Amino acid sequence: MNEATIDAVDDLERTRGLADPARLREWMDAQGLDGDGDPEVRYISGGASNEIFEVIRGGRRMALRRPPRNVPKGRNETMVREYRILNALNGTDVPHPEAIAVCEDDSVLGSTFYLMDFVDGWTPMALPRWPDPFEDDLDARAGLAHALIDGIAKLGNVEWRARGLSGLGKPDGFHERQVDRWMSQWAGYKFRELPGLDQAAEFLRAYTPGSYKPGIMHGDYQFANVMFQHGGPARLAAIVDFEMGTIGDPLLDLAWVLMSWPNADEDRSVTSYVDYGGMPDREDLLEHYATVSGRPVDEIDYYVVLANFKMSIVLEGGYARVAKGESDNPKMAYFGDVAIDYARKAGEFAQRTPLRKR
Repeated sequence: MNEATIDAVDDLERTRGLADPARLREWMDAQGLDGDGDPEVRYISGGASNEIFEVIRGGRRMALRRPPRNVPKGRNETMVREYRILNALNGTDVPHPEAIAVCEDDSVLGSTFYLMDFVDGWTPMALPRWPDPFEDDLDARAGLAHALIDGIAKLGNVEWRARGLSGLGKPDGFHERQVDRWMSQWAGYKFRELPGLDQAAEFLRAYTPGSYKPGIMHGDYQFANVMFQHGGPARLAAIVDFEMGTIGDPLLDLAWVLMSWPNADEDRSVTSYVDYGGMPDREDLLEHYATVSGRPVDEIDYYVVLANFKMSIVLEGGYARVAKGESDNPKMAYFGDVAIDYARKAGEFAQRTPLRKR
């Protein structure tokens, strides 16, 4: 049996165990969804966070998203949260997969899952280089950055209360809670020091943003979590993976993009999983965001400190599981040095940023 055949068998077994067509048929019929009979189901991708399958029935192409077989604590609730955000975005100008239906009955597939429209597009995470025309046309490539920024500018401006998202998060006191929340999370798996984190925490506790306006936050906004339409010019097809979504400060999503974004006069060779050659500088992205969103960006340095602080603790959680022998995922071992680097940058940026006291 060759490698391709083995992979096909593995995918079939994964589909049978996690997205059984017969059980899906019964549930889809009960929901009154398009078509009849068993849907066609094909495994697309998966990992520690979620599994994604293509589902076709009645001529409609959909995607099913669910937790892995061994459902982590709280992941079912996260599925409902994601679906709630996607459903609220239906009918807005924010590119996203249209929400179709959610199932919270574990007896169907063993976990909560939901269906959304299948997005016909591409993601940088699945390709070794930019696709045509963006590989050779640097002007076209710059449009990818502007499209990326357009996505969060529009997302943050959605009237979330009118869309039924009251209660999704706790926007009041959002900034006042950040340090305690993330330091508490770090304390749960701390096994070493992260130099710079304490300095950043002290700065963040003392700083008061001057123009906080709550909105929908993605929580992990970057090239890895968007899809683009095929061909040029650059057009966003969908924002995906809302598992960290909440109602908070949308400017933190902007800082999440900018915190590792290299300018043209900086080293762009080893910064990330994408080639930043030809991309706009950070100041250009700030100006573009301000124009599209209408939000002031003059305090972005504070948000960059917070983004680095939060990223360090998030990545340290993955590395801690490796260091303690609780995970054999080789990718998480890479997080060790990266978490230290983000903590260092958080501390350095905090020392350079003027304080706006509470």
